[in-house]
Amino acid sequence: MSDGHPSPDKLSIVVYDGHFDKVHYALVMASAAAAIGTPVTLFFTMQACQALVAPTGWKTMLLSDGLGDGAARDADYGAKKVATFEELLEACAAMNVKFLVCEMGLRALNMNREVLRDDLSIEEGGVVTFLSDASRDGAMVFI
Repeated sequence: MSDGHPSPDKLSIVVYDGHFDKVHYALVMASAAAAIGTPVTLFFTMQACQALVAPTGWKTMLLSDGLGDGAARDADYGAKKVATFEELLEACAAMNVKFLVCEMGLRALNMNREVLRDDLSIEEGGVVTFLSDASRDGAMVFI
């Protein structure tokens, strides 16, 4: 960092919010951190679990401003040369971002592992798993 403070040695992101634009930005943060060599874990829980439903559960996610859905916003992003949801997922996977989905979140939504994408390596765990994975010298973000 330019202020002389060291960068965190890991980024751990709790992806809780189920709105497309917020999950999209969590992927932006994760891919950017991974691109500069910072290890990243994305912990999807509660409504955000929808983003990992196969094949493209994120398309049905609403926007936080209530003005559309993920499919329409993603198409708009693509037209504007902003990274799309699938591009960000692929980038995260290629840069070894860890995808962790919350067991409790899945149960709360009456979902099971079988509905999740099989093109991503998604680990199932809980809050203890997420906290054990985090680094004492890392940064934790809640979205």
